[in-house]
Amino acid sequence: MFGRFFSFLLFQFAAALAGWLIAPHGRPALGALVGVFSAGLLWVAFDLLRGFRVLGWLRRGDMSDAALSGGLWGEISERTRRLVRSREQQARDSELRLQEFLAALQASPNGVVLLDSQRRIEWFNQTAATHFGFDVQRDLLQHFGNLVRDPRFAAYYASHDYSRDVTFPGRGSKPNRPVTLSVHIHPYGKGRQLVLSRDVTALEQAEAMRRDFVANVSHEIRTPLTVLSGFVETLQTLPLEEPERERYLALMAQQAERMQILVNDLLMLSRLEGSPLPAADGWVSLSSLMQRLEEDARALSAVLCQASGGRAHALSFDVQDKLEIAGSSSELLSALSNLVSNAIRYTPCGGKVHASLQVLEGGRAEFAVTDSGPGIDAEHLPRLTERFYRVDRSRSRESGGTGLGLAIVKHVAQRHNAELMIESTPGRGSRFALIFPSGRWRQEHRRPEASQMASDQRVEITSTSLS
Repeated sequence: MFGRFFSFLLFQFAAALAGWLIAPHGRPALGALVGVFSAGLLWVAFDLLRGFRVLGWLRRGDMSDAALSGGLWGEISERTRRLVRSREQQARDSELRLQEFLAALQASPNGVVLLDSQRRIEWFNQTAATHFGFDVQRDLLQHFGNLVRDPRFAAYYASHDYSRDVTFPGRGSKPNRPVTLSVHIHPYGKGRQLVLSRDVTALEQAEAMRRDFVANVSHEIRTPLTVLSGFVETLQTLPLEEPERERYLALMAQQAERMQILVNDLLMLSRLEGSPLPAADGWVSLSSLMQRLEEDARALSAVLCQASGGRAHALSFDVQDKLEIAGSSSELLSALSNLVSNAIRYTPCGGKVHASLQVLEGGRAEFAVTDSGPGIDAEHLPRLTERFYRVDRSRSRESGGTGLGLAIVKHVAQRHNAELMIESTPGRGSRFALIFPSGRWRQEHRRPEASQMASDQRVEITSTSLS
């Protein structure tokens, strides 16, 4: 600025000196004054010209280069260009941050809707579009309350009390496939609102399952406890003959065993859900398990049919292929035992129960149990693996079932990459099969030393029996 003022004075001095020298004889002062005035006009005109060039440059908005170089207007144009470029960079950065923020909201698993002070929709993510059925082209700047018309939400929306959320059926909710949304409104800014939505269908179903589970367990335990407490009170208060006393004690032992079985099944389910998957390098001989299953099955059939006075079941166990399964022996035994015991419990005495182990075409291995029982209606088949689900509750309790057996089988199958197949025809019996993938089984190989040891043991036993 000082240089510009000094230049102006120097220019004025030069013009005054020139006017002094070329002025008419006797009037040098007038010539100097005319020179100073002319120089001032020329300076102002030149300065205005440069100013107009800067003004035109600003109007064009081309900030790629400064309008002028040097001088006051050159410095003004350069500083203006830098300031505009800086503001443009800040705007680009702000836009980038806004887009990143919106992208984060777009990726949110929750629905997000932004409303202006008039409660009109300014923006929403794809999750919210799915929850409410919104369309970008159609529903932007529409009133949110006009698009979500559920009575529960309308009452919540009109109450202006947004300290809690509200749940109501979501778009596309059907009786066979319910959808439940949780919506919470958060005011912010000057009258604006943030609407968050969540699909809580799974949580609602889990909570319903928890309530049903607690109710079922309480009901299952209450019945034997009532019987036990009644018998205990009878034994304590009445003088009973020995045969009657023994009968009461036998019934009490039966109810205690029923509770023990229920607790064991609950513990097994808890272990299956909370423990890591079984190792894939531990091999279990299914043919050996089949021998144990057959022994237990014949004992169970004898007990059940002897108590009812009927003829024992016709049991057959067919091991077509000696196989080993990679997994947990205790879990596999529990699953296979549940399938066999269910077939015996629900098949009338004298009926047939057939268990088989074989390799199917395609390389999969199958353990199957077929019975000649009453069969199951098709409407019940999808729910058989639910906890405590029973086709005939009275029949289940008479047979001693807990309603957890097939739930255990399903969990064991999932943990061993197997598939549970259920086929049943009313009046013609049922077939339950566990099918293991090709990579989960192998042919059973007996080591030569073990075979020789078993042979020696058989020789020794034979010699002992002969002697």
